[in-house]
Formats: sequence, C-alpha cells, structure tokens
Amino acid sequence: MEELLKVGSKIPEFETIDQNGNKVSSKSMLGKPAVIYFYPKDNTPGCTVEACEFRDNMDHFKSKKVNVFGVSVDDQHSHRKFEQKFNLNFSLLVDSDKKISGKFGVLGERSAKRVTFITDAEGKIVHVFPKVSPKGHTEEVMKKMAELKLIN
Repeated sequence: MEELLKVGSKIPEFETIDQNGNKVSSKSMLGKPAVIYFYPKDNTPGCTVEACEFRDNMDHFKSKKVNVFGVSVDDQHSHRKFEQKFNLNFSLLVDSDKKISGKFGVLGERSAKRVTFITDAEGKIVHVFPKVSPKGHTEEVMKKMAELKLIN
C-alpha cells in the first residue's frame, strides 16, 4: 500500500470520469485551488453528512474559485444515484479500480479512507486532513484555506 501523500507533494497523474461521465484528470484540476476529499461509500450516514455539508457550502467555494471533488471506489451509477438523491452540486470521481485512492495513499482494505487534501492552483498539496470527522469538516476546510491564504 502506498504512503499517504504529504504536504509539498504534487497530486499524482490520473484520469477518470465523474458521476455524469465527464472526463476529469489531475491536469484538469490545475488553475484553481481544490479540495479533493476521499470517502468510503456513497449513501452511508457519515459520507452523506460530509457530502451534504460540501453541497450546502458550494456557493462559498465557487465564489472563492475553489473546485471540490469527492472520490470513492464506487462506480459511476452509484455516484449518480448519490448525487441525485442529495442534490449534490460538485464532481464525484469514479475510482472503482482503486488506482486514484492508491496513488494518494488512502486505500483501506475495501474502500478509501476518509482523508481530505487541499491543493493550490499548481496542483501542490498544501494541507492534508488525515483523519476526518464528517460533521463540521467543510467549515474546517474553509478555515484552513483562509489561513493558508488560498481564499480570503
């Protein structure tokens, strides 16, 4: 198993699709700060709380020109149902082959661990939340991004 990526690392190269079949790659994430959060499973209580908090704060992230990406090992169909059920308004990246989770060092036995990465516009990791509690996490992320002067 790969080691958890650290602050200062560049995000690894990858290409996948989101819940709508749109191609997303590490290269397409460049140009804006980003929040890349890994979570264990669609439609589970903690993952739903976390996703809904990001959804409810998406206007704030968009106004600050920050992209948000959720990543789990679920397939596109599962992500699409999760998005529709909770009106999610950001990309859920498909990692059913577990390559992205592996490259970021967040792969558990059967799923991705709950870990969040903040990157700058160049794709460099500027902060890692290695252990995430879903409730209140979005606020924690926004506070850290302000502290790092990625947003004002």
